[in-house]
Amino acid sequence: MDFELTPEQKAFFNEVKEFAAREIAPYTEEYDRRGEFYWEGWRKMAAMGLLGLPFPEEYGGSGAGALDTAIAMDAFGAGGGDAGMSLSWGAHTIIGAIPIWVMGNEEQKRKYLPPICSGEKISCFALTEPDAGSDAASIRTTAVRQGDYYILNGTKMFITNGPIADICIVLAVTDKEKGGAGISAFIVEKEFEGFEVSRELDKMGNRTSPTAELAFNDCKVPVENRLGEEGEGFYGVGKATLEWERAIMVAPAVGGMEANINRCIQYARERKQFGKPIGKFQAVAFKIAEMKCLLDAARLLVYRVAWMKDQGIPAMLEACVCKLFVTEAAFRVASEAVQIFGGYGYIREYPVERTLRDAKLGTIGAGTSEIQKLIISRILLGKL
Repeated sequence: MDFELTPEQKAFFNEVKEFAAREIAPYTEEYDRRGEFYWEGWRKMAAMGLLGLPFPEEYGGSGAGALDTAIAMDAFGAGGGDAGMSLSWGAHTIIGAIPIWVMGNEEQKRKYLPPICSGEKISCFALTEPDAGSDAASIRTTAVRQGDYYILNGTKMFITNGPIADICIVLAVTDKEKGGAGISAFIVEKEFEGFEVSRELDKMGNRTSPTAELAFNDCKVPVENRLGEEGEGFYGVGKATLEWERAIMVAPAVGGMEANINRCIQYARERKQFGKPIGKFQAVAFKIAEMKCLLDAARLLVYRVAWMKDQGIPAMLEACVCKLFVTEAAFRVASEAVQIFGGYGYIREYPVERTLRDAKLGTIGAGTSEIQKLIISRILLGKL
């Protein structure tokens, strides 16, 4: 087994880390306070080729594999890159575009992937509804075919990039009698008649990533914008994206853990109590040691799934383990960082306060920690 990254991968990690530290991190506090998307940073990410990393060059992408994509996202977090920006990046590149790449026909790929890769158009993914979260197969949004169009009606909730997206992957019921097998996927453009951003949502964390409730009121979607065949949406999109979403998309949280540990190390060296640096006290030193263990385990889990993806090895169990561990570890590291900083960690003068707010979402979105445990246990135990 070889755990060593290539010299090129190490250089790429450092390049993205330095980019995030230089071009994104200095603006995060300001945009977090205002709850606004950092457009200039997004354009710089696009110019660097980050938004189209995993896609083939013929569609405007960089042709990177899952591991290289994970390395970039990890490095972005390690450079102090805004968690909200990395969330929008993941929603755009991973769950908002990979379904087109994997399930789309050639015409759909050539039409939509190039502007997504260039950042000219922003994508999002709309599955969750007000009454369908963990029970995703119970969605109520419907798609009824009428001639050359499908007519969509329903509401989607908690949609990352919703307020700014040009392209939206929407899952809707085409045959309610078939459950999950009766759900289809569609590429919906914001200009389509009947599409509406009904309201923007004000979040606790990841405030630089815009989130919305979307409404579809007799929304007309051309038949040629259906992804795959009718009934392939729920399981097809899941097969295309779940391992990416539950492992590669959480890679920025790993880098964020590294950034938080480095902040704690610096603070523990500089902050003095009882006449000596607080790092001299085991209560603080042991926290940092434990945080480092969590970081290394989390990074290995992400890179393992990414490597498996590149090898074509199914990784559903490993991806769920990864998502559960990484997001819970990131939240614990952020919480311990606040504890180490004490009162200063609780005020916005120091970024650890923001990282705690940001990290909580990881344990909720893309399948809660409880859902990950349920899936893992079912895979391991089988039918009892």
